[in-house]
Amino acid sequence: MPPNTSKKRIGDLSFERTPNGRRFVVSREIDAAPAVVWNLLTDTHRWPEWGPSLVGVACEDRFIQAGTRGHIRSIGGLELPFQVTECTDRRWTWRVAGVPATGHRVELLEENCRVAFEVPPLAAPYTLVCWRALANIDRLAQDA
Repeated sequence: MPPNTSKKRIGDLSFERTPNGRRFVVSREIDAAPAVVWNLLTDTHRWPEWGPSLVGVACEDRFIQAGTRGHIRSIGGLELPFQVTECTDRRWTWRVAGVPATGHRVELLEENCRVAFEVPPLAAPYTLVCWRALANIDRLAQDA
């Protein structure tokens, strides 16, 4: 029996130069419209649905923009302040507890899109959490 060639790749890991410096980039191609995926990434009400390390978000803005502030609650019960530092061209970055954190972007492909998380080198183990987040985003985008 031939191998299953229809199996979906779980994603890619690279080390890239980003607008915020060198970052580990965890990415995955998602068979959904870029606007659907961008809405998932920027809707603070939906972050706990796809972010494995989050259980809650307190924010006045439902959809983020540069300057959006709020608090996230982690699975460990920590409540940490955040501020979105950049949100343009399907890419957003933030600071959590004053520390530069993961960047998020949606790249246009011919028929779908690629979602990528930019992880600072000192937070390299967080790439494992990002793999799970990408799978969750893929699932949610299919249900949209």
